[in-house]
Amino acid sequence: MEELTPEQLKAKLDAGEEVIILDVRRADERDYQHIPNSLHIPLQELEQRVGELEPFKDKEIVVYCRSGNRSAHACMYLTMMGFKNPKNLRGGLIAW
Repeated sequence: MEELTPEQLKAKLDAGEEVIILDVRRADERDYQHIPNSLHIPLQELEQRVGELEPFKDKEIVVYCRSGNRSAHACMYLTMMGFKNPKNLRGGLIAW
């Protein structure tokens, strides 16, 4: 599984690159703080809602959670489902 540092993600966003950002935390965590313009599918709902990500199957998807653990699981699942380029945000929102 590939990882991206917060600095690398910020550089991509600043450069205007097309990056899909996926937040897999619970709704209450997201309500408190999140990365702007990120999609939200809690990890426990990902299996049922993975179809919502189908338009982005060949795009770079950066997945984050609080610390990087749940997002790592989400990246592995997305890879198994045929997504081309899911990347874990190293350190999660804590590092962001």
